[in-house]
Amino acid sequence: MEKQRSVAFHTLGCKLNFSETSTLSRMLEADGFVKKDFDDFADVYVINTCSVTDNADKECRQIVRRIQRKAPESLVVITGCYAQLKPKEIAEIPGVDLVLGAAEKFNITKHLSDLTKGDSTKICSCDIDDISGFNASYSMNDRTRTFLKVQDGCDYNCSFCTIPMARGKSRSDSISNVVKHAETIAASGIVKEIVLTGVNLGDFGKGEDGNKKHEENFFDLIKELDKVEGIERYRISSIEPNLLTPEIIEFVANSKKFMPHFHIPLQSGSNSILGLMRRRYKRELYAERVSMIKQFMPHCAIGVDVIVGFPGETDEAFKETFDFLHSLDVSYLHVFTYSERDNTLAVEMNGVVPMNVRHERNKTLRNLSYMKLQYFTQQHSGEIRKVLFEDANKNGMMEGYTDNYIRIQAAYQKELTNSIVDWKV
Repeated sequence: MEKQRSVAFHTLGCKLNFSETSTLSRMLEADGFVKKDFDDFADVYVINTCSVTDNADKECRQIVRRIQRKAPESLVVITGCYAQLKPKEIAEIPGVDLVLGAAEKFNITKHLSDLTKGDSTKICSCDIDDISGFNASYSMNDRTRTFLKVQDGCDYNCSFCTIPMARGKSRSDSISNVVKHAETIAASGIVKEIVLTGVNLGDFGKGEDGNKKHEENFFDLIKELDKVEGIERYRISSIEPNLLTPEIIEFVANSKKFMPHFHIPLQSGSNSILGLMRRRYKRELYAERVSMIKQFMPHCAIGVDVIVGFPGETDEAFKETFDFLHSLDVSYLHVFTYSERDNTLAVEMNGVVPMNVRHERNKTLRNLSYMKLQYFTQQHSGEIRKVLFEDANKNGMMEGYTDNYIRIQAAYQKELTNSIVDWKV
């Protein structure tokens, strides 16, 4: 009898990558592979990469080196954004056997069937403009929360971003398909919360070829998902401020299932920098959206993405960003240090900010984020809120999140795992 092959996965980057890794894992398990932890020995190691920052590229190389030391005879497969953007560069990393670009990652089973260790590295990628089709994905790894991919790709061309080059044009699933996936997830009986993910979620409604085929949009999608039995919570992972419409805000405010929590990328609080970044809004619109959310849901958590050290960000422009964020009623910040990416417009721009200044600005905004989060949490201290507890026992402690995304830690109690309970903050 033929020995079952084992496979281990490692994911770098965003929630979208996690949903896709989980789907790839189920595909290979259906094909007879046994899933292993990444730290264990496996016949095949799959690394699903990100390429938003330099760090993700470096991390990929380090992981391959680690596998080489531990299991030199095992096959190493690299897929994801880095694999699409720089397949030749990855193929040159010693130990890599297969590089799968954006169009080929969901054909992993076929590619593994005729792969032998020691052959020259096989690259399977195509021009990003030729990519069409939508591959539905969701994570199911015995967690209380599932990431459900409903959209992929992006038609925005922000001057700092490589994602359109890595994932192709904006395209999405149909509402009926997404609802079916949500019903399948509900039927598992494990999952209490679905996080909707995509590259540009608010752009939902374009068909598999990137054209607006059916009159569907993100607002229609969330209205239909709200009706699915068996799912108690939904979160919207991230949505552009110009696509976060007043009707979406009002709907979430009145929904029992969509949580009072938005994550809205800002990137800069300076209109001149937003212009250089080629963002599709000004800070005034952003402030308007935050104000409307707080008007309908004073208790709502609002997360913000912000980039520091973008070319042309003078001390004055950074102060504008700091003061703007300081004035906004938001709950926490995700702060990114600008890093140069090949083939982006920003690489050619003047006014390069020295690396030490970028790091200093990052620290300043992370301190601000800490204060914002402390203040937001204190505002709700003493309140009774619904908390969904995770299953993990971390040194006798467990954690969960309130409806409005406040992290709660408590002594581990098995009976609380994967249940939504009233809890005093």
